[in-house]
Amino acid sequence: MIVSLQAIFLSTFVLISQNRLSEETEHRADLDLHIGLLTEHELTRVLQTLDAIQDKMGIENHEESELADLEMETKPEDVLAEIVRLQCRVLKAKIHNGKIL
Repeated sequence: MIVSLQAIFLSTFVLISQNRLSEETEHRADLDLHIGLLTEHELTRVLQTLDAIQDKMGIENHEESELADLEMETKPEDVLAEIVRLQCRVLKAKIHNGKIL
């Protein structure tokens, strides 16, 4: 009985530790997403500024379509919608394969 009680306490502590680590991992992933979006925004602004300088100086650009794609603003809503879409696809695949718990 004492061994069983000890096993219950030990498993409780392990589950609490796993939950805490999971929360930290989610927090870090959220911060990574924010940093990535901020970096994308800053790089887009730099490209737009460089394009304006290039136009003002009369320098011709041969890669106009590629530059236009890079200069497009990345909207956080679009990124989050894509993340949700991919998560739904993974969940549907797991359900289809019978792997859902």
